[in-house]
Parts: sequence; C-alpha cells; structure tokens
Amino acid sequence: MPDISQASARPLGRQDYKTLSLAALGGALEFYDFIIFVFFATTIGALFFPPDMPDWMRLFQTFGIFAAGYVVRPIGGMVMAHFGDLLGRKKMFNLSILLMAVPTLLIGLLPTYASIGLAAPLLLLLLRVAQGAAVGGEVPGAWVFVSEHVPARHIGYACGTLTAGLTMGILLGSLMATGINSVFTPQQVLDYGWRLPFLLGGVFGLGAMYLRRWLHETPVFTELKQRKALAAELPLKAVLREHRGAVVLSMLLTWMLSAAIVVVILMTPTLLQKGYGFDARTALMANTAATLCLAVGCVVAGVLADRLGARRMLIGGALLLAACTYAFYTTVKVRPDLLLPLYALLGFAVGVVGVVPSVMVRAFPAPVRFSGLSFSYNLAYALFGGLTPVMVTLMLKVQPLAPAWYVITLCAVGIATALFVRDGQR
Repeated sequence: MPDISQASARPLGRQDYKTLSLAALGGALEFYDFIIFVFFATTIGALFFPPDMPDWMRLFQTFGIFAAGYVVRPIGGMVMAHFGDLLGRKKMFNLSILLMAVPTLLIGLLPTYASIGLAAPLLLLLLRVAQGAAVGGEVPGAWVFVSEHVPARHIGYACGTLTAGLTMGILLGSLMATGINSVFTPQQVLDYGWRLPFLLGGVFGLGAMYLRRWLHETPVFTELKQRKALAAELPLKAVLREHRGAVVLSMLLTWMLSAAIVVVILMTPTLLQKGYGFDARTALMANTAATLCLAVGCVVAGVLADRLGARRMLIGGALLLAACTYAFYTTVKVRPDLLLPLYALLGFAVGVVGVVPSVMVRAFPAPVRFSGLSFSYNLAYALFGGLTPVMVTLMLKVQPLAPAWYVITLCAVGIATALFVRDGQR
C-alpha cells in the first residue's frame, strides 16, 4: 500500500518546492480571511452590539462569535475530508478557498447594529460559521496535500513550511490591522476603516483559488486510485474503529497547538490593550514581530524534527514555550520597553506547533489519512481552540495571569503526549 512517499530517499526537487510555495501562499491568503476578525474584535464589538452593553460583556460576545467559526470546523472538515479521501485531495483543496472568500467579502459589506439592530450580530454569526466550515477542510487538507508530495524524510520540513505559510496569513492580518490603525483615526476605523481588511480578504481568497489551479493531485492518492485501494467504506467509520489511539494523540497535540496560537498570537494584541495599557498600534506592531518569528520557528522546528525526531522536538519545544510564556506575561507590565523582544522570542517558541502536523499525518494510513487528521484536528480545535478565548476572558476576571497559566498547562499536556509519539510512525 502506498504511503506518504515511496521515494523517501530522493532530495526535494523543483516541483516539490513549487508545490510547497503555492500551497503555503494559498493557505496564507485563506487563513488571513479566517483570522482578520480577531484583530478588529474591539471595533466589531462596538459596532455590532448595543452601545449600553458593558465592555466585558461586549468583548465576551464578540469572542463568542469568533469561537463559532471553530465550533463548526469539524462539520466542514469531515465533509471535505470524506470526499478528499474518495475523490481527491486537490478538488477539496480548491473548493475550501471559494467557501472562505465569499463570506469574508460579505462581512465587509454588513450593516451594523445602528442600522439593523439585532440582525447585525446574527448575520455576522452566520458568516463566521460559513468561514469555519471552509477552514475546517483547508488546514488538514493542506497538511495532507504537501506531505504526500514530498519524500518521507522531508515531511517535517514540508508540514513546518505549510504551517509557516498559514501563520503568514496571521502576519498579513496583523500588518493590515497595524496599517489601518496607523492610517486612519479611531473614528475613521469605526466609520469605515474596519471594512477594508474584509473586502480585501475576499479578493485575496479568489486570488488563492486561481493560484491553486497550477497544483497537481498527490502521487499517493493517484496510486491509491490506480490500484483501486481507496477506502471501501465511510473513511471516518474506519478511523473510529481502527485508529482511536491516533485520534486521541492528534487531539491532545492539537489542544497544545490551539492554546499557543489562539492565546499568544490571536488574543494577546487585544489583551495588551485591555489589561496592560498598550495602544493598538504598539500592540499590533509587536504582534507582527511575534508572528514573523512564529513562521521562522515553524520551519526550524520542522527541519529539526526531520533530523532529531518529532518526540524530542515536541518535548524541548514545549519546555521552551512554557518558559517564554511565563517570562512574557510577568514582565511586560513592569517593563513595557521589553515588549517587542519578549513577544518576538515568545512567537519563535510557539513555532513548536510546526512539528504537530507531521506527527498527525504519519499517524493515519493513506486511504483514511485526510478523514483521520481532519476529524481529530477539527474536533479538538472546536472543543479547545474555539472555547479558549471565552475561557481565558472569564478567567481574567479573577486571575490576571490567566493567559500564561493556560498556555503553560497545555505545554505540560503536550510533553506528556509526546512520550507516546513514535518517530517515523506511518
């Protein structure tokens, strides 16, 4: 039976780099569409909820709508993964981008609470749900796609590079938010400036869909199809019956991944403004540096995982992330001048998440790989990633260091889970 790559000893070729580049670029544009919401959470909360609502409740409900995108990810992911295992990786890879671009464009055109009342947050919720369904198929599909194109000994690098591409989507969002807050006054942002990132995101998404027409189906799926070795039953049914251990392992690692990304990268700019007294421009500039370092960290972690083994990298990376997290959240309030270097270092440490997808794609056999990875990753992100902003926001009312302790706890979970990872498992 074909696995991730038959020619595991060959070096990366020109076609491999082309595939990685196009997949990473397309993923960056789509992930930008998904996360730009969080960078304007404060503005969206002010525009889409009653003006007399307490600030904490407005932020709570705004993050609740953000979380809705995560809650529906398993549904979109399972549907796309099902057809990805039966009809082809590339077809679903292309479909997901279209399903993301349209809702993003419509969010930029939505009337606010002042215009249509309660219908405004309800429509926002509906479009956010559509975004979640799309990204549910995009992220696991992208990891499977690149891992099945490259030699087996370069899977860590491929998945790390793709993950770096996804984080570059976060960087695009951070840069866009920084630019909007720099060019426009706060009132102009409220009036119309917040719409521009969503409108551009819709265009970015359509551009990504065009780029993906140059990609080819993976050699692994092509061989499965030629040998008539595709899943003979519902792929998810086989996953739940025969690969429950891989599902649990993948979900626990995704929990650590979601804690690091959602808290450190997506929530922290808002938390720096609300709890640490930084202005929006300063917080977003620091976030830009952290996200750039995160992208570098993902590639470095992936390369080291290929050379040293995924287990060692997960354990060492989680320890580094825990230490940097504690140092950041306990220091920036008393030493605001250290915000930029500490946040950049923390972002690099978050790069340990670049190892996680290489472990997950190896955990499932090729006929059910897309379904197994998608189910595990999206269900875990729905349970843990989607609820993280709400949980941390509520915890902040009683514990100022709630973000730090949450991430540190999940680093411990990641270390414990890594003990059960077998390097090179297929």
